[in-house]
Amino acid sequence: MTSFRQIEANRRNARKSTGPVTPDGRARSRCNAVRHGLTAETVIGALEDAEDYRAFEATIVADYDAQSAVERELVLRLASLLWRLRRAAAMETGLFEIQAEHLSEFRNARQQLPTASQDILHALFGRTAAHAPAQIASDLASHMPSAVTPSAELAGCFLRLANLPSFVLDRLSRYEVALWRQVDQLLVTLDALDRRKPQERKQRSRSDMGERRC
Repeated sequence: MTSFRQIEANRRNARKSTGPVTPDGRARSRCNAVRHGLTAETVIGALEDAEDYRAFEATIVADYDAQSAVERELVLRLASLLWRLRRAAAMETGLFEIQAEHLSEFRNARQQLPTASQDILHALFGRTAAHAPAQIASDLASHMPSAVTPSAELAGCFLRLANLPSFVLDRLSRYEVALWRQVDQLLVTLDALDRRKPQERKQRSRSDMGERRC
C-alpha cells in the first residue's frame, strides 16, 4: 500500500513536470498528441484509415491550447468520441443503403412477373391463346406500383429497419446518446479547466489584441 510520504512525493514530482511552457515546446507537444493518441483504441484497421483519424485528431487538438497532461488527455479523448459519432452516422447510412438494395431487388423481381406469367400461360394453353398472355400481362403491369419518390423510399427503408427483430436503429440511437453524453461531460470539464487560468487568458487576449493592432 502506498504510504502518505510516497503520495506527497509523487505530487511534488508532478508539479515539477507540468509540460512545456514555451510556445515552441507547446507546439511540439501538440505533435506528440497526434503521434501518441488513441488511434489504436479508436480506429478499426480493417475498415478505417489511421491517417484519416490522425488528421481529424490534429484538427481537434489545434482547437484547444492544452497546457497540461490532463488537458491533453481530455482533448484526445474528445477527438476519439467525435470520431465514433461520425462512425455511427456512417453506420446509419450503411443500414439504409443495405435496405434500399433489398427493396430494389424485390421491386425488380416483381417487375419480372408479367414475363413469367406469359411463359406459364403459353405452356398451359399453347399458341391458341397467343393474345391472352399479353392481355393478362398488361393487366398485371397495370397493378404494379408506380415509381415512388425518394422520400417514400427512405420512409420504406426506415419502417423496415425499425421493425427488424434486432432493433438495430434503437441500439444505434442508444449508442449515439451515450457518446454525446460523454462529449458533453468532456466539454464541461475542459471549460472548467480553462476558467481556472484567468491570468493566462488575459495574456492570450492581450497578445491577440496586439496582433490585431499590428
